[in-house]
Amino acid sequence: MVETNVLLIAFGLTLLAGLATGLGGLLACCTKRTNTKSLSIALGFSAGVMIYISFVEILKEAKEMLILELGESTGHGIAMVAFFGGMLIAALIDRLLPNIENPHEIHRVEEMEDKKEAKRQKKLLRMGFVTCIAVAVHNFPEGLVTFASVLQDLSLGVVIAIAIAVHNIPEGIAISIPIFYATGSRKKALTYSFLSGFAEPLGALIGYFALSYFFNGITLGILFASVAGIMIFISFDQLLPTAREYGEHHLSLYGLIAGMAVMALSLFLL
Repeated sequence: MVETNVLLIAFGLTLLAGLATGLGGLLACCTKRTNTKSLSIALGFSAGVMIYISFVEILKEAKEMLILELGESTGHGIAMVAFFGGMLIAALIDRLLPNIENPHEIHRVEEMEDKKEAKRQKKLLRMGFVTCIAVAVHNFPEGLVTFASVLQDLSLGVVIAIAIAVHNIPEGIAISIPIFYATGSRKKALTYSFLSGFAEPLGALIGYFALSYFFNGITLGILFASVAGIMIFISFDQLLPTAREYGEHHLSLYGLIAGMAVMALSLFLL
C-alpha cells in the first residue's frame, strides 16, 4: 500500500505540472514578445529529460518488476507490449483530436495584438474552447505519467513534473490566444488556460483509484512501461517538433543533449 504522504506529494506535483498551462496563458496575456530561443531550448531540454529517463530508468525498472513477478521471458515480453501500448494510447489520443485545433500548433504572444485576426470572433472562440478540450485530453495521460513517476521515486517525479510543466507552457499559449481574439478578455483567456491543466491531477486521481486495489509488482511494472512509452511519444511527436518550430534546429538539439546530460548526472549523484 502506498503511503499517504507519498500520494499527497504525487498529486501535488501533478497539479503543479498541469497548472503550467496557466503560465502559458499568463505569458500570452502579460508579455509583448515571445522569447523563441529560450523556449526552443527549454522544450528540447524537456524532451531530453523524458527520453533519457524513459529508456534508462523507467523502462528498466518496469522490466525488473515484471521479470521478478513473471520470469525472464514473460516479464520482458509484457514490458515491451506495455511500452509500445503506451505509445499507441498517446497516438490514438492525437488521432481522435481535430487537426485544425491541435494544441501543439505554434502560437506566439505577438498574435494577441494582431487586430486583423480578431474579426472572426465566433470561429476563434470555438477554436479556443476546442483547443482547451484538446489540451485537457492530452494532459490526462501526462498526469498519470507524473503521478506514476513520483510513486517510483520522488526525485525522479520532480524532474518529470518540471519537464511536463515546461511542455505545457506552449499549450497554454495555444488556448489563450484564440479566446482573447474572440472575447477581448485577457482574464477569460488566462482562466481557460489554467482550467485545462486540471486534467492532469484528474488523470492521476482516476488512474490511482482504478488501480489502487491492484497495486503490485505486475500492475506497477505495466504502468511504468506504459508511462515510458507515452513519454517517448510525447517527446518525438510534440516536444521536439515544437522546439524546432519555435527556434533554430540546433537550439532544440542543444537543449535535448543538455536535458539528457543533466538527467544522467542527477541519476548518478542520487
